[in-house]
Amino acid sequence: MKKPNSNDNPWRAVALVSAIGADLVVCMGVGYFLGTYLSKWMGNSLWIVAGIMVGFIVGVVSIIYILRQFTEGNNG
Repeated sequence: MKKPNSNDNPWRAVALVSAIGADLVVCMGVGYFLGTYLSKWMGNSLWIVAGIMVGFIVGVVSIIYILRQFTEGNNG
């Protein structure tokens, strides 16, 4: 009988989706709060948008690293 592959575990997929969602929300939230702080300090409301965008970019890069860890560096 064929031994089951540990990567076929549905709970592992649930953990991946949860980690991706939580990571993006946390990164964008931190970006928002840093942007709000800079906006109050410098008096320009564009820092909020910049903070959210930087948080989004950091979140996407972090998600790429999470996916590489999940797939163990395989491209297929």
